[in-house]
Amino acid sequence: MPPSGTNSAVHSGTGHRARLRARLLSGGDEALADYELLEFLLFAGMRQGDTKPAAKALIARFGSLTGVLNADPDALKQVPGVGDAGAAAIRSVSLAARRMMRGKVMDQPVLGSWQALLEYLAIDMGALTRERVRVLYLDTRNRLLNDHLAHEGTIDEAAIHPREVIRKAMDIGASALILVHNHPSGNPEPSRADIAITNRIAEAGRHLGITVHDHVIVAGNAHVSLRSKGLI
Repeated sequence: MPPSGTNSAVHSGTGHRARLRARLLSGGDEALADYELLEFLLFAGMRQGDTKPAAKALIARFGSLTGVLNADPDALKQVPGVGDAGAAAIRSVSLAARRMMRGKVMDQPVLGSWQALLEYLAIDMGALTRERVRVLYLDTRNRLLNDHLAHEGTIDEAAIHPREVIRKAMDIGASALILVHNHPSGNPEPSRADIAITNRIAEAGRHLGITVHDHVIVAGNAHVSLRSKGLI
């Protein structure tokens, strides 16, 4: 019989980690549950012991695996058992996912890889708790030239100046752009201000040969295209 106390707990934890690792390496995409993926990530910050309580606490605190991956590192560290190393491990996976999706967008014309763009935006902005406005500037082949953070906060003309948006397009040699912002409320439907500022930017661009292809509003995993709704 194994001795009682700490050694048996360590032995049990080691066996659990080995089983998770084997399932991760030999199984398919659904080999591990969301909390088990977090368990595995937290191994980096806890060399021994059970990471399951911390993993489940993260899901409870942030609502989902996506919420955890998009959480601020300081907020992650407030969950018992996470610490600097655990937060860094989670952050590294979040950045890797963003860069993988961004690579798919940048490697081909944006309008021809629309689904990849939406997936990238959902990962990058879907779980944000503050509004963020971005302008994706495109070249003549509709490839991404610049992903510009234009503003953080509610969208309106006081914050987003149509002339400034178009001037930057001219400065970097863009021929078109896509406006993007998120609704932390979870409702992606455009507001009157969203529609108004989009049409002012589109009008300003028309005079200078800059096309506004779309304005996409992201909310969680949902999105709305103003172009598809006939609002541009």
